[in-house]
Formats: sequence, C-alpha cells, structure tokens
Amino acid sequence: MSKKKRIFDIAMPDMAEPAKPQATETPQRRRGPMASAISENAGALNERAAAEAKIRAENDALAHEFVALKRAGLVTAMIPLDAIVTQALVRDRKPGPDPDLSELVTSIRDVGLSNPIRVEERDDGKYELVQGFRRLSAYRALNKEEGEAWAEIPAGILPRGEGVAGLYRRMVDENLIRKDLSFAEMALTAQAYAADPDTTPMNVDDAVAELFQSANYQRRSYIRSFARLMDLVGGVLKYPEEMSRNLGLAVLKLIESDPKALRALRAKLDGWENRSVADELGVLREMTTAGAPRPASKVADGAGQGASRRPRTTFEVGTGSDRVKCVAGVGQLTLKMDRDLTAVDRQKLEQGIAKLLAALE
Repeated sequence: MSKKKRIFDIAMPDMAEPAKPQATETPQRRRGPMASAISENAGALNERAAAEAKIRAENDALAHEFVALKRAGLVTAMIPLDAIVTQALVRDRKPGPDPDLSELVTSIRDVGLSNPIRVEERDDGKYELVQGFRRLSAYRALNKEEGEAWAEIPAGILPRGEGVAGLYRRMVDENLIRKDLSFAEMALTAQAYAADPDTTPMNVDDAVAELFQSANYQRRSYIRSFARLMDLVGGVLKYPEEMSRNLGLAVLKLIESDPKALRALRAKLDGWENRSVADELGVLREMTTAGAPRPASKVADGAGQGASRRPRTTFEVGTGSDRVKCVAGVGQLTLKMDRDLTAVDRQKLEQGIAKLLAALE
C-alpha cells in the first residue's frame, strides 16, 4: 500500500497586483517618402513662382524706365563712327578746318568725352547726327591718328519721328547756349532751314523766330540783319563766320546805303583765293572806315616844343599767375609780362591774337 504524499500548506505573502499600463497618446502616423517629396516640391514651386513674379515686376519697371529715357534721348550707346551721317540737316557750322579742334582732341584724349553726341536712328541702320559736330570731328581725327581704340563714340539716341524742325531746333539751341556760334553761321542756318523742302514754307525772318526761340529779341534782330548781309555778300566772302557783330552790321549799313560798295568789295576780293582771315577782315574794315575822321592828337605840354604826342592808355590785367602790363595807343598795342612767349606755339599765338582783335570790334 502506497503512502500518501503530504501536501503542506505554505503561507505565501500577499503580492501587489501589477500596475495596469497607462494609456499613451496615439502615435503620429509617419509620412511616406513620396508624400514628403510632393510637399517639398510644392513649397519650392511656390517660392519660385513668387521669385519669378518679383523679377517680372522689376523687368517691367526697368522696361518702362528705359522707354521713358529713350523718349527723352537719354539712352547712350557706343556708335561706330562710320555709321554716323550728316545728311538731313544743313550744319550750323561752316565746313572746313577748325583751328581750335586740336584743343578738343587733346581734351578728349586726356580726360574722355564728358558730353555724348546726339543722333537719331534711321531706317537704313545708320544714325543721323543732330548735336556734336565738333565732338564727332575730334573722334574721327583721333581714329585717324591712333586707330581702332577711337572707332566708336558715345551717343545719345533720340527717338525717331521728331521731324526736321525739332532736329534743327536741337542743333542750334545747343550751340546758342554755349554762345560759340557767330551771327553769320546762325544766319546761314536760318536760310538753310527756310529753304529745306522738309520744313513748312517760310521766309528767313520766320525761320529765325522759329529756330532761335531761346534767344532774346535783340539777338534775333542781329541774326536777321546778318541774313540780309549773307544774301548780299555771302558768295563774296570766304570767312563770313569771322566777322564780329559790329563789323557785320557796319558792312550791311554801308552796302544798303551805297550800292557801289558791293561792287567795290567784289572787285577787291574776286580772284584773291589765297587770302587769309586777317586779309578779308582788313578789307571789310577799310571799307567801313574809309572817310571816317581820324582821332585828333593831343598836343604836348612841353614849352616851346609844339610837338604832338600820341594818346596812350596804360593798365594791367591779371591772367592766372601772370600780370600783364598793357599800353594801348594809336595803331599799336603793347603787352609786357614776365613770360617767354617764344616758347608758345605760333599757331596758338595767332589764334589768341585773332580772338583779341575780334573782341575789340
């Protein structure tokens, strides 16, 4: 008989119930790589669209600004010299050698062109010169002397369609403001403008009124007087632009009052092809002063001498660092200064004397 196994009751300590797990937040669903790529691409497209819109707005603003500047003739480009022509307008400067051009050439070579020329684009791809004849001439001289470095010139491009009247006005106003045109040159320009087939038919007086609106009444009156003078002697004179205002008016008065004076002038100048500016001006001065009373000489105060003494005027003029003592008398002018004038270029001396004589008229 088998023995029963005794089962012992063992007292076990009470065990705490295990803590229930606390509820946690629902985990965020993770996006797939495709969704991330689509989202990033959409953001990039929005940024690009905004950038493109900003660029388009800036380009539109620049385009409007460019059009406004072009209409005002303020758009400047480098234009080849051989693309510029001078055909539409009769220039307000007499063609031929310019004694002062060398100074402009030197200035442009040393410091550049400070004021671009003005041109109008033509249908054939060329450019019609409106303002800057001397500047263009200086560039062409530099191009001839120094080559391709001077083959293009800065030019402001005027809008097309302004018309011949507007182009003439631009041309004359620039030189009128600078005051470096003679009355003969302005008169010849008015005559050319009145005769131009592309302008409204008019007489020279009306042409002066239209072209020289910026000038005062007295200046326009002088231009009209020189226009009459050019009608009478324009074909006789070789250097009409060298006449001063007073000399030109005196010649006109003489010829209008004495028809024989014009025949006498022709007789003296016809065939004299190699005459200089001084020669021609001398003939005109002789005509206008013939028969005029000579200034009386002052009698010296010397006792018993009875000798006459020529009147003199003495004064000093300051020019920079130089002080020039001037003695002016009948038929002579003496300049004394602490300077060696033999070192000055002869052509420059001649030009200075010519300007002095013109200013004395």
